[in-house]
Amino acid sequence: MTLLMLRLFFLILCVLGSWSISQLHDQWAEHPVLAILIGLAGGGLFIGVDRALKGFSLRGLSAASFGILVGFTISYFIGNSVLFKFIDEEPKLIAQIAMYVVCSYLAMVIAYRAKDEFNLVIPYVKFMRENKPERLVLLDTNIIIDGRVQEVCMTGFLDAVLIVPRFVLNELQYIADAADDVKRARGRRGLEVLKMLQLNPRVEVKFHENDVPEIKEVDGKLVQLAKMLPAEILTNDFNLSRIAELQHVKVLNLNELGKSLRPAVLPGEILSVRLLKEGREPQQALAYLDDGTMIVVNGGRRLLGHEVEVTISSVLQTAAGRMAFAELPSGSQAVVENEPQPEPSTV
Repeated sequence: MTLLMLRLFFLILCVLGSWSISQLHDQWAEHPVLAILIGLAGGGLFIGVDRALKGFSLRGLSAASFGILVGFTISYFIGNSVLFKFIDEEPKLIAQIAMYVVCSYLAMVIAYRAKDEFNLVIPYVKFMRENKPERLVLLDTNIIIDGRVQEVCMTGFLDAVLIVPRFVLNELQYIADAADDVKRARGRRGLEVLKMLQLNPRVEVKFHENDVPEIKEVDGKLVQLAKMLPAEILTNDFNLSRIAELQHVKVLNLNELGKSLRPAVLPGEILSVRLLKEGREPQQALAYLDDGTMIVVNGGRRLLGHEVEVTISSVLQTAAGRMAFAELPSGSQAVVENEPQPEPSTV
């Protein structure tokens, strides 16, 4: 049941309650419309107060309540002290009421402003600091089926709560039940990825029940939900990324991430490098790029200290970093650019 449905139900109860009370008195029973309007006005007033207190947290409520209690206590002891003993009753009452209001307000405001340092121990209730808001990331259907989000979460780089909307889960189930074998396999893969994400202790996965019924397309629903929460969108869909960016919604695109992490060198590329030291295997020599990538040159040991041109044969990504294997050009063993020239002989 959504918040809107709860508010409508509350309004109906207020109207019924106002009408029922009016039936208890003959004078009001003659004006049922007025009783209904009073019920609507009273319910609308409470709903307005509810919306005004939307950002009021439990920590803030406990701090404000504590401040009011302290203000009342201070006002009580001052109002009944010897300072008011010889004052007439009427001005004494006015002064006490003013002191209750002022002291309670000041104490409440001070306690609320310091709510992050306010520690009130209540059994079975734990108050946590609210300095850092919770980061929410919406997953779309494509990124779940892709599966790479699971590996990214395993590294611990994605520090956020992953939100799977109900309409995305329904789309996954629809694909998993498709008659086409390829679609069915993709849908089942997506459901399996979700299951693995739930078992991952490094990430929290939540399912969001709210739908956006006025929008039919799943991409449009995602963007609108991201604006409502607010949240970011994790995807690998180029079109969804552009639509979300046009509506000022932050997008995390795994394809863009993979592009930024691609190797600095590619197989078949020709580079000019300086051979600095011997490799682990016979006839191997090592060179390094500016970013620290190590290049293992087969057959280059005899050319240590020289600048040579090599052809990259393969690139390997390891936990310790990136490394590449290279070969000297075929035909001549190497093209040595800085080969020392022999000194001319003197007669």
